[in-house]
Amino acid sequence: MRDTATYLDPETVSRISRLDLVARLVVEGFITGLHRSPYHGFSVEFSEHRPYMPGDPLRDLDWKAYAKSDRLYVKQYEEETNLKAYLLLDISGSMDFQSGAPMSKFHYATSLAAALSYLMLKQRDAVGLLLYHHAIETYVPPRSVQSHLQVLLKTIDQAAPRRDTRMAPAFHDLAERISRRGLVIVLSDLLDEPDEVLKGLRHFRHLGHEVVVFHLLDPRERDLDFRDETRFFDLEDPDQTLTTQPRHIHHEYRALMDEMIQTYRRGCAEARIDYALIDTATPFDTALSHYLVQRKKII
Repeated sequence: MRDTATYLDPETVSRISRLDLVARLVVEGFITGLHRSPYHGFSVEFSEHRPYMPGDPLRDLDWKAYAKSDRLYVKQYEEETNLKAYLLLDISGSMDFQSGAPMSKFHYATSLAAALSYLMLKQRDAVGLLLYHHAIETYVPPRSVQSHLQVLLKTIDQAAPRRDTRMAPAFHDLAERISRRGLVIVLSDLLDEPDEVLKGLRHFRHLGHEVVVFHLLDPRERDLDFRDETRFFDLEDPDQTLTTQPRHIHHEYRALMDEMIQTYRRGCAEARIDYALIDTATPFDTALSHYLVQRKKII
């Protein structure tokens, strides 16, 4: 039998066309891997707590959780323990880039979204999906029934990158639609104006949602590791091209890219948003481990 860790390799996943099979193999391979690693005994169950918000009854505070984390959490009662999660999948043109990894950013993001949908529905949490570029393209409200997985996978499978990117309007639009506090998971390369994107993310936090950001970048996109004269095309405006010797602009490009990453990292930390920079050549268990570890911190 093939080692389940093989299915966490993006190169292997890139050869599997069925999204339901990708989701199952990635998640089951990951869960099997947990028991062979330092995460042995690590629960993939979500905590039955949520962050304290002004106005919550003080009698519902969990003082044991406070003693462990120095953060205030409220015990959830049975009717509110099921998590509502919203997967925000970037379908802008820049996500179609692929150079230094076996999968494009878009393919990696759809595989990760499928795996997260499978994982959370397996735990009977409600999962919704938002496809966006400069505005909301498709919105699937969260449901917790197992049959909802096929709806989500079909929607993800039919998605295709569009041309332009303006993330903030879609974030603000969704924030106003959600009536109950939940978990917002963003899957994007974040190639947009950082200040505006962070405003959109803070809108979710202002309304009490937990937010996880998976910042997906191709390794050569981050490093500009091209040796010879190269012609670059703007994936969101193919008429825009640039022919250059990458070594001439390498240092300035890296400095600008690092500045963008640090802006997002710092802005997310200040807003208490979980931020994970993911290289699209990285196995999926890294992304899933980060996600679960961040969720586990509230116990």
